[in-house]
Amino acid sequence: MLLLGSISSRWSAHLFVLFALLPFARVATAALPDLIEQIKPSIVVIGTYSRTRNPAFVMRGTGFVVGNGTLVATNAHVVPEVLDAASGETLLVQAVSGTTGTQRRLAKTAAKDKSHDLALLRIEGTPLPAMTLHSVGPVREGQSVAFTGFPIGGVLGLSPVTHRGIISAITPIALPSATANQLNEQVIKRLKSGTFEVYQLDGTAYPGNSGGPLFEMERGEVIGIINMVFVKGTKESVLSQPSGISFAVPVQYLQELLRNLQ
Repeated sequence: MLLLGSISSRWSAHLFVLFALLPFARVATAALPDLIEQIKPSIVVIGTYSRTRNPAFVMRGTGFVVGNGTLVATNAHVVPEVLDAASGETLLVQAVSGTTGTQRRLAKTAAKDKSHDLALLRIEGTPLPAMTLHSVGPVREGQSVAFTGFPIGGVLGLSPVTHRGIISAITPIALPSATANQLNEQVIKRLKSGTFEVYQLDGTAYPGNSGGPLFEMERGEVIGIINMVFVKGTKESVLSQPSGISFAVPVQYLQELLRNLQ
């Protein structure tokens, strides 16, 4: 009887802990829909527009609103180096809102950090809702995260899509230049001195996600910018055989770019 009573009491303790944790699990699960609703107005499509071509608008990647609401953060590789002025090509940011519909804003490059593949665009018109950049507390391996963007470009429609994952590793990396001609003094110095750390994600991103925000799951604060996807085999296989491994640039480099702009 004593033994049974002991087992019974131990099981009671385990059950108490289990049931005590259940409400918290429900709260954590319920928070993501609220975060998505809060974040979506800040997510934008970045592309180029020329009325003489078909299609007139060509998407290049994802961006998100920061700062005073007139700045958009994205990857440097999302922003074209040169626009075709002869055809009237312009850089355009497209915001999708459930209340006001689609808004198109002319944009210009405000700042670039090619060594960390980051760019800031300045958009015309009234400010849009800005996301909050994470500044308190470390980012840790195993931490739950989510990212929102436009995977596979406009194939799935220009509506923001959210994926979940975890920080699977914080690992050093060097972002290569497209050609040897793009190796400037700053990049060479960085490569000689080592690399910088990026977040490796256990989450499937696609090329259209480039430039989108990676955010933590408690308050929806941006902790990184989706940068690249690990591709198995050919470039085309990223759609048919996604690796499930993606990378993001830590938000601290975006914060530095914002400070330098001001």
